[in-house]
Formats: sequence, structure tokens, C-alpha cells
Amino acid sequence: MKTSSFHPFRSAQARAEYHALYMERSRAWPVASETRFIETPSGWTFVRASGGIANPPLVLLPGSLATSLTWIPNIAALSAHYRTYALDSIYDFGLSVSRRRIKTREDIITWLAEVLSALVPEGTLSLVGLSYGGWLASQYALRYPERIQKVVLLAPALTVLPVSFALILRALLTRIPFADFHRRFYYWLLHDAVQSGNSGQALVDEAIADWKTAERCFSPMPMIPATILNDKAWQSFKIPVLFMVGENEKMYPAQKAVSRLNRVAPQVKTEIIPRAGHDLTFVQADTVNSRILEFLEHR
Repeated sequence: MKTSSFHPFRSAQARAEYHALYMERSRAWPVASETRFIETPSGWTFVRASGGIANPPLVLLPGSLATSLTWIPNIAALSAHYRTYALDSIYDFGLSVSRRRIKTREDIITWLAEVLSALVPEGTLSLVGLSYGGWLASQYALRYPERIQKVVLLAPALTVLPVSFALILRALLTRIPFADFHRRFYYWLLHDAVQSGNSGQALVDEAIADWKTAERCFSPMPMIPATILNDKAWQSFKIPVLFMVGENEKMYPAQKAVSRLNRVAPQVKTEIIPRAGHDLTFVQADTVNSRILEFLEHR
């Protein structure tokens, strides 16, 4: 794969613009952190580590069109108990840079396996994934169960149920240039945050602005679609799994997703978070943080 010196950005100027925005946003990280790039055959993965080095390892995977900074509302609580590693995905926005084209699900799982082997060479770790990161966490846990202590799936993309037609349509409309569909999509998807007050709406507006900047700066990066796990796959989980979803989730009906898991995989712990949708990690951050920690620390 031949790449330019500014890959994966459209130009050197675009790279500089995005890096400046990223550095500005990273100032909101509320706890001490260390950053580094992990080099593997798949590329260079940006990692932000927080928490005591001797604490158990906890790896955080962001959703699509997002970065490690997704975890700003959650990191103080999580890193108080764990050595957290927040990743920028190598196939998405952020500071990670691939050295080969990501074409298949196997490519993504291979990348994550490489990074986790470098971060935690021995023993087990726990995974928390949001949206697309939740789907990826489930894929890794199925492939490498011996490496996983526990896994938390926060509104994972597909994984349990098909995505609603409304979400597909609204997402497609964001591809229309010079229109307001980015804002309409996020205001719909993150409705609870928008309705929570000025601070919640400000966070959503900031996310919209960042999305637009990233789309302008990055070269096109086709996404490998998430998939639905069949009954046999869900039943094969022997490690503890927590599935958490907001009651107003727009991807799929929350209660229907929980009902399916309770029926086909009763060993999976499920929880519906009130007054939240796909924005559950920040509009109900305290509740989500406490539920994650309770699950991870329960023997």
C-alpha cells in the first residue's frame, strides 16, 4: 500500500488542522495521562493511558466517527480503579495511522489483537466498547476468550439486532453536502443529551463540529460493517458480559434487544439506562460509570 507522507489525511495542511483540533479537545481529559504510539504490522495506534500502572488493565474502544476522547466523561471514575488504555481506532478518525488497508473484519480483529498483545503481553484484560467499538469488543472476545477477564458492550452497533431503517436513512442523508443533516442526525441520535440542558447541547454541537472537521481533513475511509451475532455465538460466551443500552436508543429498540439476550443467552447481564439513548455514556455518565465498575469488580 503506497501512502503519502500525510496519510490518512487529504493533505499536510489538513493533517495540521486536525491535529490542532485534537490537541485542543484533549485538554478536557480530566486526569493525568500518558500517550504513546504502539507500532504493529497494521500500523501506529495512538493510546492514552490513565490510572495506576499496577491496577488491572481496562481497554476502551470508541464508536464510529469518534476517538479515544469519547471517554472524557467516564475516565476519571474508571481510571481510579483500573489502568485504562483508550485507543484511537486505526480505521477511523483520530491519530492512529494504518500501514495497510483495512478491508475485512479479520483485518480489524488482527489490528486489535496486535495492540492488546503489546499493551498487555501476559494475563487477561477487560474490554469496554461503545457502539462500533462494542461490536469489535464482542468479536475479539469471541476470538480470544482466554485473554478476556470481562467485557462491557455499550449500545453495540448491530451485534444484537438489525439497525433501524430510520437510522440508516438519516445517516445516508449526512452524505449530502451543504445541508444541515449532520446536525439533524446528531440531534436525533443524541436527543436526551440535547434535551438535558445547555451543557448537553453544547457537547452535541461540539461533536457535530468535530465530525465536519474530520470529514474535511481525512481521506475517505470505508467502514467494515458491523454484524449481528447469531444465537450460537451469544451462547458461546463463557466470560462475563454486560450489555448496557439507553431506554431511548435509536439504533434498535432497547427492550427488544434485552429480551433477545435474556432468551438466547441468559448468562449475559443486561441493563437498560433510563433517560438516555446512544448518548448514555455522557448524558447518564455517573450511572453508566457505576454500573461498569460494579460489574467489573463483582466476583
